[in-house]
Amino acid sequence: MKESRKIWMNGSLVPFQDAKVHVLTHALHYSTAVFDGIRYYNTREGPAIFRLKDHVERLFRSAKTYSMKVRYTRRQVSDAIIDTVRACGLKEGYIRPLAYYGYGEMGLTPTRNKVDLSISCWP
Repeated sequence: MKESRKIWMNGSLVPFQDAKVHVLTHALHYSTAVFDGIRYYNTREGPAIFRLKDHVERLFRSAKTYSMKVRYTRRQVSDAIIDTVRACGLKEGYIRPLAYYGYGEMGLTPTRNKVDLSISCWP
């Protein structure tokens, strides 16, 4: 995989190599995560994200089915996706927003854990 410059994690753009989660992150043990896959394309005006609003809405619907309380608004997530695409410096590629129950309590009930959000891009 070709590394991109940055990954957005919980409100901050971090260098690709610094994007890490704790080994006891709930999602790693119980698969408590939702994601979406979004393409963006090279145009004369720069990268164009395909149906961003629809993809963000689908991510939030998926999160709701898992009782996830995403701590960002749809607008904030959309803006974060745009910022991540810009920060990665790729003309076109794939965007992966991922919401997941993070580090906290272990056990079958994830809802006591905070919901983390990351946004990654790759060619």
